[in-house]
Amino acid sequence: MAAMTHRTHHLCAALLAGLLAAGAATAADTSATQQLERWSAQAGAPGNADRGQRLFTTRQGGEWSCSSCHHSPPTTGGKHASTGKPIAPLAPAFNREAFTDTAKVDKWFRRNCKDVLSRECSAAEKADVMAYLLSLKP
Repeated sequence: MAAMTHRTHHLCAALLAGLLAAGAATAADTSATQQLERWSAQAGAPGNADRGQRLFTTRQGGEWSCSSCHHSPPTTGGKHASTGKPIAPLAPAFNREAFTDTAKVDKWFRRNCKDVLSRECSAAEKADVMAYLLSLKP
């Protein structure tokens, strides 16, 4: 009986470790659609894909636009304009992991908006960009 309990313990531990590893690899606390809903609610208006595309592709007084690093349309991998670091496709239809981690989404919007706009994006701007990104289909 002790051997059976020991074996069962190891089996359970291995199963739990496997489930945790699988969960960590696919953990997502949000989706691109939920992000659009969040920012539209904060803005008090739905995101507008046409405004989002203009914001994404136009330089806003600085050296860069969003498309400087993410391409236009952002359906293929890009690279950071100054470091050359590879960037995965931004459009959710082309990258299943895009916009699935709220903390990362907030972090990168904060950083990238400061690079492009020299300030943080408003909720309306985020909703517009997200509406544009969600409009891109294969």
